[in-house]
Amino acid sequence: MLTLALILAGLAAAIHVYIFYLESVAWTRPATRATFSTTEEEAAATRGMAYNQGFYNLFLALVTIAGIVASAQGSGAVGAALLIAGCGSMAAAAVVLIISDKKYVPAALKQGTLPALALVALAVSAL
Repeated sequence: MLTLALILAGLAAAIHVYIFYLESVAWTRPATRATFSTTEEEAAATRGMAYNQGFYNLFLALVTIAGIVASAQGSGAVGAALLIAGCGSMAAAAVVLIISDKKYVPAALKQGTLPALALVALAVSAL
C-alpha cells in the first residue's frame, strides 16, 4: 500500500508542477487562458498573482517529492510527515477552491483527488 501511496503522491506532484508551469510561465498564453477561462485583459491584470500562486503549487510538489524520496530511502517517519504536509496541503487547497466558488469543483477534483487518495493509501499502509 505504501508503493501505491508513493505513486499517487508522485502523480499529484506532477499535476502541481504542471499547474506551476501554467500559472507562473504560461499564464498569458491563449491555451492557458482557455484552460482557466480568462480573457487577455484578465490574464494581464492577474499575472503577478498567478505567478505567485504557481510557486505555491511548485513548493507543494517539492515537499511531496521530498517525502517520496525519503520514504523510498527508508526514512519512513520523515517521508510520511512530508507526504502528509504536501498531499494534505494539496487536498486542503482543493477544498478551499470548492468553498470559494462551486464553479471550481471540476478543477478542485483534478488537483485534489490524487493527493487525497495518496493520504488514504498512506494511512492504510501504516496499519
